[in-house]
Amino acid sequence: MGKVSRFEDLEVWKSARSFSKLIFDITLKISFSKDFSHKDQINRSSGSIMDNIAEGFERGGNKELIQYLFIAKGSAGEARSQLFRALDKAYINQEEFNLLESKSQEISKQLSGFINYLKNSEMRGEKYVKEPIEDYSTSPSNFES
Repeated sequence: MGKVSRFEDLEVWKSARSFSKLIFDITLKISFSKDFSHKDQINRSSGSIMDNIAEGFERGGNKELIQYLFIAKGSAGEARSQLFRALDKAYINQEEFNLLESKSQEISKQLSGFINYLKNSEMRGEKYVKEPIEDYSTSPSNFES
């Protein structure tokens, strides 16, 4: 795996973003949109996948990233469970369910692969780099308008 400097470059984050958008679009259907609690819950859990990947990445260490990837994996499972409820309530049809359930499974597999990669990696994250890093973020000129 090449060096990734932004969470936006992670394929798993891109997959999670796409999944979250598909979930949002499906909840706009009339039948689904009237069940406010289910609609909100499935949107929150699907969005939580991408958000936890981003938060873990931004913490700068593998241990933290792995922890947040596991949380994201849990959110993928939660969203998948909610898809079953949506199917049972006839908010989505079998074809929509199959597509979304497959995408959530794919994301879970991507997350598992990424977790295993990080667990076996020699790298421990940017916050453990020994070389001095120029800190331009606290320069007074960066706070002037």
